[in-house]
Amino acid sequence: MAPRAYWKGYLKLSLVSCPIALYPAASSSERVSFHRINKKTGNRLKQQNVDSESGDPVDKEDIGRGYEIAKGQYLQVEDQELEKIQIESTHTIEIDSFVPRAEIDDRYLDSPYYVAPTDQVGQEAFAVIRDAIRDRGMVGLGRVVLTRRERVVMLEAFEKGLLATALRYANEVREAGAYFEEIPELKLPKEMSELAAHIIQTKAGHFDPKKFEDHYENALVELLRKKQAGRAIEPVRDEAPPPRRVINLMDALRASIGAETQKKPAAPSAKVRAGAGTATKRKTGR
Repeated sequence: MAPRAYWKGYLKLSLVSCPIALYPAASSSERVSFHRINKKTGNRLKQQNVDSESGDPVDKEDIGRGYEIAKGQYLQVEDQELEKIQIESTHTIEIDSFVPRAEIDDRYLDSPYYVAPTDQVGQEAFAVIRDAIRDRGMVGLGRVVLTRRERVVMLEAFEKGLLATALRYANEVREAGAYFEEIPELKLPKEMSELAAHIIQTKAGHFDPKKFEDHYENALVELLRKKQAGRAIEPVRDEAPPPRRVINLMDALRASIGAETQKKPAAPSAKVRAGAGTATKRKTGR
């Protein structure tokens, strides 16, 4: 089944435009989710909107939206009024500027979307915009309205399409100073820094998201399977002891190097490799 578009509109670069669709590049639908139920009957609960003062249920046609202007006082806004203030980015992503990717702080990155053309006619214009972005080695910045909010999106070439990442606004990103101001400036001994660097080197590798597992999610799935099968639920035993408080940092760093060395399988010795080769020759008759 073809993916369902989250948003449809146009991508525009100066006078060049093409019809496109946005598709969420990430999903949480695979996670285990729970419904609220009545523990006595096992039936699912239904949410009901009630008046905060009278406590009476409110019919769907009487539910509106309001902006609080004072305590308990709301300014009602109708859907038709919101439709009247639709702006260009409601239906079009216009690329306003291009910037180096390195200049965009990762704290501003929010939600990723795949961008693809929606018809054969617009594919050439889409390819022109995509290739121009890729060839320049920069990312485009544009605006789009998603769920009634205008968002700035970062556009970059990704495989055969584009990747649009919605960005947070400046007032949505907290400054780090308040969190780090009490961390003192320390001059560390050279040996200590070298030991830490060695530990990092022993753990160096390449990013592979498939190596990471959601252990809690796995435990939830196993719990549900056991309950469905009528088996007893055993508490999870944490075999790893809690970390001890470091008394001597230098000793802890040295011990860490030894521990990391033990984790790595030893390379086979020349004698072992020779023995393996002899066994292979015997087996193959060569």
